[in-house]
Amino acid sequence: MPEDIAGSERMLQQWQQSIQQKAERYQDMAARVQGMTITEASRDGAIRLTIGSNGILTHLEIAESARDKRMAEVSAEVMRTLQKAQSRIPELLRQAMAETIGTRDETANVLFDEAKRNFPAPPAEEEPPPVNRELRFGIEDDHPAPPPPPTTRRPPPRPRGHDDDDDFGGQSFLS
Repeated sequence: MPEDIAGSERMLQQWQQSIQQKAERYQDMAARVQGMTITEASRDGAIRLTIGSNGILTHLEIAESARDKRMAEVSAEVMRTLQKAQSRIPELLRQAMAETIGTRDETANVLFDEAKRNFPAPPAEEEPPPVNRELRFGIEDDHPAPPPPPTTRRPPPRPRGHDDDDDFGGQSFLS
């Protein structure tokens, strides 16, 4: 029996040591992931942003060159760039896991799968439709101008004669 107790104690010590080492690896992974940032720029470089490992925007720069664009274009480009940056999180998480706890760990795989669900790859980038910045002056044949609203004619003011009863002789009464 003493051998069984000694073997059980050794097995318990190894188990505790294994748990301690695993906890340290998880802490190391958490520290690495927490310190990660991802910086991404738009295709034309007008938008540059940084996110944390949680996908939250921490820094945004919009270049002066964006002022020539419509605000809808700028905001859409910010969102595309943000989604592109966020889609890199699962790969960086996988890399941190591989370096610390390993990729065969069940918990690591659950975390990785959740990150892929939360931060999917962005949709294929489409070229934005051309902006019609053309101004036209003149008559359009396709859409004739609506007729002007009818005007009501007022009778002309009646001329004032000398027999009007104002007693001021054309002068202001205040002077």
